[in-house]
Amino acid sequence: MTTENQQISLNAVVPEHLFNKRLDQCLAEMFPDYSRSRLKEWILADNVMVDGEVVSVPRQKLIGGENVSIEAAVTVQVGHTAQPIELNIVFEDEHILVINKPADLVVHPGAGNADGTILNALLAHTPDIDKVPRAGIVHRLDKDTTGLMVIAKTLTAQTHLVEQLQARSMSREYEAVVYGTMVAGGIVDEPIGRHATKRTNMAVRETGKPAVTHFRVIEKFRQHTYLRLKLETGRTHQIRVHMAHLKHPLVGDIQYGGRPRLPKKAGPEFVAALRGFKRQALHAIQLSLDHPVSKERMTWQAPLPDDFTHLLDVLREDKAQFPDLID
Repeated sequence: MTTENQQISLNAVVPEHLFNKRLDQCLAEMFPDYSRSRLKEWILADNVMVDGEVVSVPRQKLIGGENVSIEAAVTVQVGHTAQPIELNIVFEDEHILVINKPADLVVHPGAGNADGTILNALLAHTPDIDKVPRAGIVHRLDKDTTGLMVIAKTLTAQTHLVEQLQARSMSREYEAVVYGTMVAGGIVDEPIGRHATKRTNMAVRETGKPAVTHFRVIEKFRQHTYLRLKLETGRTHQIRVHMAHLKHPLVGDIQYGGRPRLPKKAGPEFVAALRGFKRQALHAIQLSLDHPVSKERMTWQAPLPDDFTHLLDVLREDKAQFPDLID
């Protein structure tokens, strides 16, 4: 995989109502398809001209009526192969694509997964998406996590979706099964950073980035709990790390301590179901966002996958069989 720069040219006259506003503030209003951070980078890189003169100071005041032009480059990734991998499409228009990701499918090529990813599938489904950084991927799900993802099909859509993520106005809700009986819901507000010794793991660390997870109890079992969770932030492995931090790791999540824990007198079907669940029991069940163009608030839901519903069925059968042994 390599990258290449695509040149863009923008021109506009500063509206009079922006009198005495800073250059970076004016550009943000004049060119809303681009993020504030990207516009600031262009100013600092001498890519912005005001009335034919390069201006490299974001705080410079304008009076209105100036002619602003931007000549800059947008870096995009090239070199990935388009592959005809089937996508479970929940919604699609010319701006965004919402998919229901299955388990065992990697989102983006990386070490050990050079191809066969959602990115490769997107390049085959929408060839022009190669003009959008990261092929329009604005957030990820772990390989074995199932559920909803949104992809931007244009640079404009990507900019607006990223801004929603940063502003925490995009709502992402999950359902999970964890070990242990949780009495009530709550909030985990603990920073997450790279693990000090296990470099492929994340961990709660004082030096990490802020991370907030809301959760509530849907159903209790003998030694397990079915949860609904909502992300306020989007750190790598956030739900998995936060639940493990509470000593309630996800069923099937060997990486963060989710080794099978069997209640007393567990039957053979229960044991087989629990030991046979080879991925973290985590599903992105609901996604809500403002459409990047129409601004309409949109919400999608994805039904639980079969292996998840089977796990719940077995837990319910076990609970019904031993009602007096619930912790």
